[in-house]
Amino acid sequence: MAVKVKICGNTSYEDAAFALDCGADAVGFVFYEKSTRHVAPSTVAEIARKLPPFAVKVGVFVNEFDLAVVRSIAEMCHLNVIQLHGGESPEYCSRLADFTVVKALRVNDEFDPAHVRDFPVPAILLDAYDADTYGGTGRLFDWNKAVAAKQYASSLILAGGLNPENVAQAIKLVKPYGIDVCSGVETKPGQKDKQLVRSFLNEAEKARGEAGKTGSLRQAGEWFSG
Repeated sequence: MAVKVKICGNTSYEDAAFALDCGADAVGFVFYEKSTRHVAPSTVAEIARKLPPFAVKVGVFVNEFDLAVVRSIAEMCHLNVIQLHGGESPEYCSRLADFTVVKALRVNDEFDPAHVRDFPVPAILLDAYDADTYGGTGRLFDWNKAVAAKQYASSLILAGGLNPENVAQAIKLVKPYGIDVCSGVETKPGQKDKQLVRSFLNEAEKARGEAGKTGSLRQAGEWFSG
C-alpha cells in the first residue's frame, strides 16, 4: 500500500485545496486555541464545504476533554478523522471508538516504543517531543524509535521535522503507513508555501516508487481503510 500523506495546519481553503490538487491524501486543521495554526470550527466548516467530496479532513485536538465539544466540531466540519495530539489517555480514546481516531505521541530519548500498544486506536502518530508545544515544531526525533514502534501499532504515521529534503529518507527507513507534515512546507505558521508543498509530495511519491510499491498517493479513499 502506498504511503499516505497528510498536510496539516491548514488555515485557508486555498492551501488545503492546493495540497489535495498536488496529491495529498488528507488535510489537517488545528482546533487547539493556543496553536499558532489555530482555525475556528466555523471557518473549517466553510472550507470543508468547498473541498472535493473524497477529500479526507482531519481535525487536530489537544487536551479537549469535553467530548461533546469534539463531537460537535467533528459533525460541524464533516471530519473524517479525529487526531488527538495532547495527553489524552487510552480510556479517553476508547470513548471515541465510533470515530476514526489517530493518537499522537511525542517522542524523546525516554520514549518506550511499546507504549503505543496501550491505545485502542486505528493509528498512532509519532511526533517530536517539545515541553511547550504540541506539534508543528520542526524538530526531528530518532526514527529508529518509530521503526521499533511499528510492531505495536496497527498503522504508524511519522511526523516531526519532515521536509522536502528528508521525507524520502524517512519513508525508506521507517516505511510508515503515513507521513504528516506541517512546518516543513510553510513560509510561516499557518501559511503553506506552494513550492515546498509540491516538492514534498513529489519527493514522497518518488520514494514510494523506488520502494516498488503500487498505487497513487491520491487514493484518498484508502486513508485508514486498513
